[in-house]
Amino acid sequence: MSVSKDERDDWLTVCFKYLLFVFNFLFWVGGAAVLAVGVWTLVEKSDYLSLLASGTFAASACILVVAGSLVVVTGFLGCCAVIREQRSWLSLYFFCLLLIFLIELVAGVLAYVYYQKVSEELKQHLNLTMTENYAQPGKEDITLAVDRLQQDFKCCGSNNSGDWAASRFVTSGQAAGRVVPDSCCKTITPMCGRRNHPSNIYRVEGGCISKLEQFLADHLLVIGAVGIGVACLQLAGAVLTACFIYLLYKEEEEDFGTF
Repeated sequence: MSVSKDERDDWLTVCFKYLLFVFNFLFWVGGAAVLAVGVWTLVEKSDYLSLLASGTFAASACILVVAGSLVVVTGFLGCCAVIREQRSWLSLYFFCLLLIFLIELVAGVLAYVYYQKVSEELKQHLNLTMTENYAQPGKEDITLAVDRLQQDFKCCGSNNSGDWAASRFVTSGQAAGRVVPDSCCKTITPMCGRRNHPSNIYRVEGGCISKLEQFLADHLLVIGAVGIGVACLQLAGAVLTACFIYLLYKEEEEDFGTF
């Protein structure tokens, strides 16, 4: 039995409509993932950001938060546009998808680029940041970050505990007899940093640099994978939306031609 051209076009329109509904569900899930990863990156261990010379890591996470927030609004717009079958709404939805695609792609690329140089940055700047700024006036955020870093990762010093010997904290007399900060101790007690024996403080091969490098690398891989992966989902949605707009345009032309 032959199928008329009008019936075939109607069938295609219905198919694309349902496909876009399915996409919008995936879009919401993907957006939630993007938002969650961005917030997770900024909130968990956020103190460490003050130890980084570059703002690329924080920028990548912030971009994901912005993109994820846009998804919430855009997903609602997409549902309304598909239900109403209005080409103007669908066109706006299409451009929103492209915008979010570009934002997430930028976040993914930034994360990947920073991933390539995070090790070198830490080697060049972390030791200087810790030894020059720890316990210094106006550097409370860095002091807190260093203490948390050493306790969370069970390490002492950027490369090893000996790094603290040349620090301003020790050489200026602020340490009051301590050779390392108290946060180096396995069990923190007042002035426990006076004794740097392995039984008292953390002695980790590679120091805090190796620990922080691994932490950042793991987060950057997640940021890059989520950003680029969901960006590809947005691109697929943009293609579906463009096809749906084209079908509606053809239907309007045919309806107009019958008058």
